Amino acid sequence: MRYRRLAATIVVVLLLGLVGSLAGPGWNPQSLGHTIVPETASTRIGSDALTPPVGTFEVIREVVDVAVDDGVTIQATIASPVGARGERPGLVFMHGAGTATHENFADTTTDLASAGIVTIVPDKRADTYTTRERDYVAMAEEYLDAWDVLRSWPGVDPDRVGVYGESEGAMSAPIAAVLDDDVAFVVLVSAPVLPIREQGAFAADTYLREVGVPDRLLRAIPRLVGGQLPGGGFDYFDFDVSPYHQQLAQPVLMVYGTGDASMPIVQGAEKLLADLAVAGNDQYTIRYYENANHGIKVDGALARGFTEDLARWVQGLPETAAAPPRIAGDQPVQEFRADPVDRPRWYASGDMILVTVLGGLGLLVLAALGWILGRLPRLWGGEPSTTVRPLGRYTLGLGLATVATWVVFVAYVAGVADLALNYRTNALLVQGGWLALQGVGILAAAMLVVTVAAALRQARAPRGSAAMGRAGWFAVGCAVLGAVVLLVAAAYWGVYPAVL
Repeated sequence: MRYRRLAATIVVVLLLGLVGSLAGPGWNPQSLGHTIVPETASTRIGSDALTPPVGTFEVIREVVDVAVDDGVTIQATIASPVGARGERPGLVFMHGAGTATHENFADTTTDLASAGIVTIVPDKRADTYTTRERDYVAMAEEYLDAWDVLRSWPGVDPDRVGVYGESEGAMSAPIAAVLDDDVAFVVLVSAPVLPIREQGAFAADTYLREVGVPDRLLRAIPRLVGGQLPGGGFDYFDFDVSPYHQQLAQPVLMVYGTGDASMPIVQGAEKLLADLAVAGNDQYTIRYYENANHGIKVDGALARGFTEDLARWVQGLPETAAAPPRIAGDQPVQEFRADPVDRPRWYASGDMILVTVLGGLGLLVLAALGWILGRLPRLWGGEPSTTVRPLGRYTLGLGLATVATWVVFVAYVAGVADLALNYRTNALLVQGGWLALQGVGILAAAMLVVTVAAALRQARAPRGSAAMGRAGWFAVGCAVLGAVVLLVAAAYWGVYPAVL
């Protein structure tokens, strides 16, 4: 009998592993196979233009109100050089993802203002920007309201005011330049370039590989990133900024840090160059800063030479727009391509996943309620209608093991995500946690086999032996069905060993 249960457990585990393998989509990112070779390791901006270096002027900051759409007023910080002669160039800063205020970019704007560039950093509106809904065109239009304020600011040359987009802000910066061709130039820093869905899958793959997760877990990337998340929305994941790049006529400076694992730092630059070629625009400059992260920082400080190069490029325009070296700095490395992500099938859509997990948990709750109801007759001296031994213990063990599988899975994913986002590794957590997760999952599968076998024996029990009432059978049925639903869902996310 034990050998039969063992064989049945192995079969169930293999079937669950097969579900995880065949449910799709798979994940097999392709090697990029080439790179961009900088012309020189020095990031210094060329040309014979004479420009004030960083630190030339004292800096003064002022907070102003900017009127945007719908009668809303936001605050913005303007940083200006003290004592700079003549009309100065200006730069509007566009924030990356998340909440941000006019107090952001203080280190960068201070350096630029000390070199003679007037900057403005507006608040990001929180009322129209959510995790689920974002409109990059509308955001660009609102940044242009700040751009209008800066153009009319005393001491600013209205014909030399450009836009600076960092990370997600680099989606709105080229849109603003297309919407108003008076935008003088565009700076793209840590730009995704590709749609967020593709960039996000690329980033997740890179992070997880650096952490050292098992290949089985990598299959979860397209299943999470590629589909519709529960509740809908997130249409901005598929927004393509490329059509706006293909209309840019202004000079463009693109900046990446070679320590930024979240961005396709080779493919992004190549895509931008291809888009600018469509526009007939040869005014580009690309810089890579050694070991700099997503914020172009190294050990918490701005990368050496970044603001100096940025200030010189802005002030030296138009001479610096196409001055050699066009591509310079540290050697970028991108191992895999960021490509379109396969979509999960209908049964793995965001809403269906949520319904499946909640449905499975609901069945386990019903099983517990059924057991409680079966015990109630004891309160008035009646016979309880509940499960019999050992079926009752097996059913309880099945429910606990199934819930434990999901608890350990969620804890493991959260731990790995924390490691990845903080650029840390922990072999004990990554490898040991994965083995523990699979062990708990296999235990739950074994409890499923044992519980079903005990239920079948009880159903075939001869008359006169211990009988089980309706409430007991209800509890066992709900527990088994709930466990099957949750374990199949766990198999989808790769908890069980791969068969294929």
